Amino acid sequence: MNWDDAKIFLALYREGTLRGAARRVGVDQATIGRRIAAMEHALSATLFLRTSKGYRLTQVGEVVLASAQQMELAATDFVRAAQGVDNRLVGEVNVATTDTLGTDFLLPALAALHRDHPDIRVILKTSTQVVNLPLREADIAIRTVRPSNLDLIIRKLASWPIGLYASQDYLAWHGLPKMGSGFNGHSLVVYEPHWQSSRVATLLDEPADGAKIVAGVDTSLMLRQALLMGLGLGEMVVPLAERAGLVRIWPERQRPNPPTPTKYGWSPIRMCSKLHESGQLFMPSKRYSRRCCKPWLKWVSRVA
Repeated sequence: MNWDDAKIFLALYREGTLRGAARRVGVDQATIGRRIAAMEHALSATLFLRTSKGYRLTQVGEVVLASAQQMELAATDFVRAAQGVDNRLVGEVNVATTDTLGTDFLLPALAALHRDHPDIRVILKTSTQVVNLPLREADIAIRTVRPSNLDLIIRKLASWPIGLYASQDYLAWHGLPKMGSGFNGHSLVVYEPHWQSSRVATLLDEPADGAKIVAGVDTSLMLRQALLMGLGLGEMVVPLAERAGLVRIWPERQRPNPPTPTKYGWSPIRMCSKLHESGQLFMPSKRYSRRCCKPWLKWVSRVA
């Protein structure tokens, strides 16, 4: 199996479908199918089983998977080592973040960065999905949760409180909620992932058993837009809500332990040496510290 075969194999393993694997690699579905069939013929073994839920690895495929992942790590390290020789602040940086952070912080940072370093090209990828930085799905990630991967260099960029907000129109129609009322007679817009994980429905630690949930959203950008449209009350990061012109309710109160108060930036800059199960030692990479990522993080920190 060569590296091209390994890429096809890993793409089908991760996507589970020929279409998904073809999209990831940049070829058509028929090519994926032919390459997998050729690998299985060359190895005289079945690597995947086709099930109702997609392609699943066989026992032989599980064994091959470990080798393919090692090839991927070696190829990634090779590219980083080769590109790290160039000390100029030029080239392309892939940055992964959410749509809210991209709109409010990264785009202003990008404008400032471009003025100082016009030869750096930024590819901004906005999604709620967590990317795999060691496998170069992105060079830098800006998120509101701290990653658990010890191989990443992590920098805290900002820390924000969370308050309760609504639009002027909503408050003109419904009035201010009273503390201790359970938000009786009010409508709520909630951030669905945090709301589902809560044992008790609360806003700023205030029980919300008297309120009606009119909408659940899965991004902060959609939450902000829903509040601006007057759909109801909702919790939001204070700087983002105030930039949007929302009205803060009970400004003396804020969530004591907000689920997303902190913004982190991380990248595979000077990755820690790690001894893998195979015994192979992958040395630290210095590509991004020498090229584009440091000025990018500097400008994001200024805007935040």
